[in-house]
Amino acid sequence: MISWDALLVVLGMLTVTYATRLTGFFALRNRTLGKRAAKVMDAAPGCVLVAVIAPYFVSDKPHELIAAVVAVLAASRLPMLPTVLLAVGTAGLLGQFFA
Repeated sequence: MISWDALLVVLGMLTVTYATRLTGFFALRNRTLGKRAAKVMDAAPGCVLVAVIAPYFVSDKPHELIAAVVAVLAASRLPMLPTVLLAVGTAGLLGQFFA
C-alpha cells in the first residue's frame, strides 16, 4: 500500500509537470518560432536524456554502466521514448540481478 506522503509527492510532481506543459502551450500557441528557437526546442529532449544518464558514466556499479551504454546505443538508433524505456528497463532489470 502506498503511503499518503508518497501519494502527495507523486500528485505534486504530476501537477507541476502538467502546469509547465500548459504554460508552454499557452505561451507559444499563437507564435511562430524562429529557426534558432526551433532548433533549441528540438535539442531539449536530447539534453534532458544526457543530463539523466551522464551520472551513470562515472558510476562504479556495473549494471549502471551497462545501462548507460545501452542508452547511448539505443539513442543512436531509436526515437526518444523507446530509448528512455529501454534504458530504464535495462537499469531496473540489471539492478535486480547485480544487487
